[in-house]
Amino acid sequence: MIMMEPVALAISLAEKITRTMLSTRGLPSGNEVGDTLKNLGLEELCLRGGVGVYRSRDLIALAIPRESLIIDVISSSGDLSDAVEIVAYRDKKLNALILEILPANDIEYEGNIGLEPVIIDAETGELLSNPVLGEVIEEEEGMVLVIDGETYERWSKSGKLDTCPVCGGELRWKNDRALCLDCGYEIKVVKK
Repeated sequence: MIMMEPVALAISLAEKITRTMLSTRGLPSGNEVGDTLKNLGLEELCLRGGVGVYRSRDLIALAIPRESLIIDVISSSGDLSDAVEIVAYRDKKLNALILEILPANDIEYEGNIGLEPVIIDAETGELLSNPVLGEVIEEEEGMVLVIDGETYERWSKSGKLDTCPVCGGELRWKNDRALCLDCGYEIKVVKK
């Protein structure tokens, strides 16, 4: 799958990193992140000193795994206005694993993409927040964020179903699909 926009790759990647954090109660290794980026359609350009550079036709991702994990995703055109940064780390004070998707351009977005950062109890592996993450795919009508039923239920309980998890805009729902009136992303709920 080749993503066309930094935010699309970031949401899909964050969802996969979150699953790893939930199952291992730790951050993924640089190799795991690299494999995930390759599975999302990027090729590895360079891997030196623990820093990885990955590229597709439209995107460049720079992965820096240290004590924390930082992944910068920018458009290959070099336009930084739609760039995003995924930051995952262990907060020792909270004894929690945290993952945030932060936009380079705070004007377009209302804080963290995904509505809430991922917060996982490091001891129990329990998800303590209500992030709205999933796989971003491209359909004929445009970009679609596909979420599962469990994510939808958590999101519903948070009371933010009318707020777009991509840009913070207003959502209009029809059955199991919603359309953002601001950014044009569609949200699709797939209950298994």
